[in-house]
Amino acid sequence: MLKHRGFPSRLPGTDFQFTIRRGNPRGVTPLQRRERYADRRPPDRRADEAFLRALWEHFGEEPFERGNLDAGRLSWLFGREVIPAEDPFDPASYDALLMIDTRAVRAAFPGLMDEDSA
Repeated sequence: MLKHRGFPSRLPGTDFQFTIRRGNPRGVTPLQRRERYADRRPPDRRADEAFLRALWEHFGEEPFERGNLDAGRLSWLFGREVIPAEDPFDPASYDALLMIDTRAVRAAFPGLMDEDSA
């Protein structure tokens, strides 16, 4: 499992985890699309935005390996802002390649990418 050095491990001041320390010995947690409802709590929305900002700053538009990125946090963005970068895609692999869908990010999180490029 690739460890993304320099990637934040969690949202500061919270228990929202962004990375895992070691692989699950009972098997890899598969990525799955989770529905984000309009009534989600503001801290959850801030965690999604902070995680996506960290992904953008760390990887940009380039494909990246899932590695030690937290499956739970990725699943909130998977299928929308974070999409598979390979076909066939194995959602239960630490080696799976992902990428950021910039159009979806601009629609769901306006200004997130513009602030970083300014």
